[in-house]
Amino acid sequence: MKKFIIALGVLLASFSLADAQKVAYVNTETILASIPAYEAAQVALETLADKYKAAVETELGKVEALYQNYQNTRHSMTAQQRQSAENEIIAKERVAQEKQKIYFGEDGIMAKKAEELIDPIRKDVEKAIEYVARSEGYDLVIDVAALQGVVYKNESLDLSRKVVDRYFENR
Repeated sequence: MKKFIIALGVLLASFSLADAQKVAYVNTETILASIPAYEAAQVALETLADKYKAAVETELGKVEALYQNYQNTRHSMTAQQRQSAENEIIAKERVAQEKQKIYFGEDGIMAKKAEELIDPIRKDVEKAIEYVARSEGYDLVIDVAALQGVVYKNESLDLSRKVVDRYFENR
């Protein structure tokens, strides 16, 4: 809600100064969806995520199987055997958590792969937006994909198609 209020304030301020500055908008979701390389990168990331998710789920399945076995047999174990089984379960659980962190953590494989595949495309889109804005004399370009609560937008101010065209001109 706080972001919405801030964004609305920026929009209102920018429109109240409309005489002083030229304003337009883009929709980066629409722009990115029209770029085949971006769609291919998304598919590649989803495929990789599914692979890593399956690996983590396999490890968690092993933990669950160990735990179920422990639950079924603990009454017949000595205290030392119970402790050993519990330690094994905890160790396997840590392995699963570590794999999850390696794959999906902030600096994990998926984050690095996303950065490798998607960041160059986003940077090129940003350059295209900047080029179109500068060449057409816009002082402010707002990304409506990043704003929640946009209730009206004048289609004549949408630069998205021009940005896509510019993006592909540089290919």
